[in-house]
Parts: sequence; structure tokens; C-alpha cells
Amino acid sequence: MKAFSCIFITAFLCVSLPCAQALETKGFSPDRQIVYKTVGETELKLHVFEPAEHKSTDARPVAVFFFGGGWVGGSPSQFYPHCNYLASRGIVAIAAEYRIKSKHNTSPRECVKDGKSAIRWVRQHASELGIDPNKVIAGGGSAGGHVAAATATTKAFNEEGDDTSVSCVPNALVLFNPVFDNGPVGGWSHEKVKDYWQDISPAHNLSDTTPPTIVMLGTKDKLIPIETAERFKKTMEANGRRCDLHLYEDQPHGFFNFGKSENYRATVEAMDRFLTSLGYLQGEPTVK
Repeated sequence: MKAFSCIFITAFLCVSLPCAQALETKGFSPDRQIVYKTVGETELKLHVFEPAEHKSTDARPVAVFFFGGGWVGGSPSQFYPHCNYLASRGIVAIAAEYRIKSKHNTSPRECVKDGKSAIRWVRQHASELGIDPNKVIAGGGSAGGHVAAATATTKAFNEEGDDTSVSCVPNALVLFNPVFDNGPVGGWSHEKVKDYWQDISPAHNLSDTTPPTIVMLGTKDKLIPIETAERFKKTMEANGRRCDLHLYEDQPHGFFNFGKSENYRATVEAMDRFLTSLGYLQGEPTVK
């Protein structure tokens, strides 16, 4: 009976939370892992993928990805394929760890704090990483897309001890079915953040300084209505900001993952062309 209960609970969580896309991805390995933050006994690491013959004296763009999992679970390896691809195109790419409820008994606030800490750490260590601190891309899927978007939009949730004179705002956002609206009307997981939703919901903190953004969403996503993404785009453009919205017909939440080969290729190509338009990449996409 206990075994059945565990199976049922696991299945329930995978259906009710955006964690179907948070499965570990095997077959890729980062070039190195670096501790960027220590909280108590918890060490949080950046899983770094570097271009061939990369040197610390380089000044390459850098992409930092945050995994999905409903702020509850997930693995940085979800974005290993994306990191591996961008490294092959000349970008330093990082899959970041951050605190989650299942491991650290934390709330969404800590997820955002860690996301901001990661972006700040990357900028502070630009000369060691061989990156351009003015070409920082934040990306993520589902709740990880929320974390990425929150680094760019929200003013609250800065970790005590962080050097807030270093900006946590990335220069571009790459968002895969992000849960970036946490408001009371149609917002995802509003009950979890209802006491502070206005501070943590990226869609409610857009401004004329929000970085250029690409959003990729399936039309059959049961967690994020198309209307939510369209409203985000409209608000961005009302603020004079760029927001490219790509809709993928009949695709569900988590459609973009490496295991979904056709969708993976399509979304990575869209990401590549977006970054090329910003001058971060050159040439045609090489995704296979």
C-alpha cells in the first residue's frame, strides 16, 4: 500500500506541478562546476559549459539557465543540452542551481534570491569566466522561466550580503513556457505567493528597462494560457520593449525539452536567431 501511495503521489505532483519538464537530462557534462553561493550548509553551484579553446581573457556573451519544477523540484541538467549547444556557438553557458522546496524547504522567494545572486556573481567574476558583463542572458523553463524573468523585473528579494551595486538585471531573456504571471486573475500558483504576489510576479513588474525577451509557448499548455503570454507581450511593447512571442501549435507544457527532439530543435533555433538579432551570435543556427 505504501508503494502504491508513493507512486500515486509522484504521479500527482508531475501532473499538478510544471515538473514534467524537470527530469534530468543525461549524455551531457559541464566543463566545470563553481560554487557561487553558500547559505548555511548549502552550497549552490554553476554548471559551466565553455566554447572550444575558451580563455579567461575572452569577453564572450554568457547565458544562465534556471530549471523548471514548480519551485519544488528539478535539476540543472534539464538545460545541459541548451548549454552544450550555445557553447558550440561561442557563448559561455551555465545551468544554475537554486534552492527548492523538496531539498531545502524553501519558498519561491529564495528561488528568486538565488537567481539574482547567480546573475550578480557572474557579472562580478566576468574576468575569470571570460565573459562580457554587458551581454548576460537569463533563461529558463516554467518556474525556472519565472526565476529568470524575476531577475530582470522584480525589485524585492535580494539576498542579505549580496552586493546590490552589481546589477542582477540580465541584458536579454530567453523564456520557455514561463510561469511569469502570479497574479490573482489567471496567474499561476497565486495561492503560494498571495502575500507578496505583486512583488514577485514578473508580469506585474514590467517597465521601460525590461530587457528584450523571447517567449516560447505551446498552444495546449494547461498552465499558461495563450492570453497570458499575449498580455505580457502587449505590456512589454507598451513600455517600448521588445518581446518576441513564438506559439507552437497543439504543444503542451514542457514541450521544448531535449527529449522532444522536433520541438527542441525548433525552439533552440528560435533562441539562436533571437540572440543573433541582438548581436550575441553570428551566422546560421547549427542545431541538429
